[in-house]
Amino acid sequence: MNMAFRASRARGMAGTSVFAFFHLNLAFSSIPEERRDEVIARCYRPLFQLAARVGPIGIEISGYTLEEIAARDPGWIAEARRLLAAGRIELIGSGYSQMIGPLVPARVTRENLRLGLEAYRQHLGARPRLALVNEQAYAAGLVGLYRDAGFDGLIMDFDNPFAAHPEWDGAIAFAPQRAKGADGCEIGLVWSNTALFQQMQRLAHGDIELDAWRRFVAAKAAPGRALCLYASDAEIFDFRPGRFRTEERLSGESEWNRIAAALEAALSDGAALVVPSAILDMAGGGEVLRLESPAVPVPVKKQRKYNLARWAVTGRGSLAINAACERVYRGMLADEATADWKELCYLWASDFRTHLTAPRWQAYCERLKAAETRWAAALPPFPPAPATPPCETRFIDIAANGLTARLDRRRGLAIQRLHFARHAEPAVGGLPHGFFDGIALAADWYTGDCVFEAPGEHKLTDLEWCEARLARDGKAVIAHARIETPKGLIEKQMRFAAGRVDFDLLFHWDEWEKGVLRLGHFTLLPGAFDAARLTLVTCNGGGAETFALAGQTIDHGAPVSFLVSSSHGFGMTEGWAEIGDDRTRLRIENDRATAPLLGLLTHRESSGKLFCQLQLSAQELDDTSKPTPYAPGPRRFRFSIASA
Repeated sequence: MNMAFRASRARGMAGTSVFAFFHLNLAFSSIPEERRDEVIARCYRPLFQLAARVGPIGIEISGYTLEEIAARDPGWIAEARRLLAAGRIELIGSGYSQMIGPLVPARVTRENLRLGLEAYRQHLGARPRLALVNEQAYAAGLVGLYRDAGFDGLIMDFDNPFAAHPEWDGAIAFAPQRAKGADGCEIGLVWSNTALFQQMQRLAHGDIELDAWRRFVAAKAAPGRALCLYASDAEIFDFRPGRFRTEERLSGESEWNRIAAALEAALSDGAALVVPSAILDMAGGGEVLRLESPAVPVPVKKQRKYNLARWAVTGRGSLAINAACERVYRGMLADEATADWKELCYLWASDFRTHLTAPRWQAYCERLKAAETRWAAALPPFPPAPATPPCETRFIDIAANGLTARLDRRRGLAIQRLHFARHAEPAVGGLPHGFFDGIALAADWYTGDCVFEAPGEHKLTDLEWCEARLARDGKAVIAHARIETPKGLIEKQMRFAAGRVDFDLLFHWDEWEKGVLRLGHFTLLPGAFDAARLTLVTCNGGGAETFALAGQTIDHGAPVSFLVSSSHGFGMTEGWAEIGDDRTRLRIENDRATAPLLGLLTHRESSGKLFCQLQLSAQELDDTSKPTPYAPGPRRFRFSIASA
């Protein structure tokens, strides 16, 4: 390397602050429990040599992982305490388990953070200033929870929020900012960077050379900037989790030595290596940002294949185990004297919802069933069909307390129109073929229907002639349908009463292959709403968040690829979402104890007409999808729509 180039590179890194931290997670989905001692020896102990040789570095760790290390290698805990006291490593917080905050009720995240802080105090005698947002799944409602727990700042990946905010100046990626929460509170924000940490991974695995890595980093460096050189798993260096067939083979050369050499090279090129929390105190930042947006309500980590559906409605029956966790949660709330929040946080951890090994899946199911036996109440039985004669007409008109509706028996009792008494006109229903001029929206649109799509197969719906029966229950009207499909029977019961419609669906399907199942399809009737004032309000793990929809083009359910069926979504973690303007508002509720469905919104204007539809997803498709369910047998879903 010539001297002129070396001097130029050193000037480029001069005045740049760099930091690196490593994510430690012994619950890593694809690592068998019997290999955890090997992970500690090959992946966690080398961090101490790295800290001593280069330091300081950050270590982000869950309380559960700390407990596992303490039981398996107490010496690791003692050495971590020593290096923390010496300032060679900095602790970054997580929680007791690595759970997805935007998919669990706020109370559960509060307990998770509390238990994590207790574990840090007990095992390490330390309290972190910074927390890494688990799986980088961020929601504005979480900000207040982290503030209340005592954190000064969050670490969040820059690339995905930035992609949803074209108005941002890209230079903010290199300085601390502030994240604004749903309740208006703020918290410090330190950015990680996907491309930078993946370059470090490639360097360590021998995929690129040190000089190429140095050029990549130097191109982003400048005086006064902060660069996060690494912000991901420790378990992928000198060890292979076995998650992907494309994993690089171990070469025999220490990958930790390559990482140390890279950090030393950054120092020799003029950078200053600092603890991650030092970025909070840098000058030149402090802009208050909203990371979320209507199109991307919950930004997550890395490439687009990662989105909220990954932990909500894919995996090995994630929807069913999330429902079981919700039932356990409700049981603990009902009897707080016996509540075991640590157990619930363990059961709600993200790793049980992705690439879990078969033995660990079996052990997890047994542990979850034991928790259900102890805390969860049984769900009410599916209601029987009314003992009344079948309906003979195609259209069925409903008049109940606080509403009127028309159902279409030729379309599986889809709602043609639904008019709540407190609204001036019908708010949801069907839009006929040709309503929109654009070919992209030229189909028929329904409300209250079910759609299943499997790769390479024809779409399967309940939009067929059905057997339907009506009955009265006081002031309520019950409509019950039986729809035969190629996969089996669907029973659909709707209860119309008191300004609301309650849906109870039971799928008698023997086989559930990989595919996408979406329900509800609540289609807004454009004439009932002022598109300029339309908002969506819901909870994604914290307080209520409001998303203004005017002028937005939103398609949460759009596929990312042939492998990944959806792009974004919202958690509805308190069981509801509201949509409407200041005159007409609708409240969609979901019984999370039966199935915590994922919210998906489609919103756009076509030739001056509003198209807005809220769907509830019961199953999506991605690389984690497995055919082994938690609870075999018919699947049930309960949700409702009401005037708000």
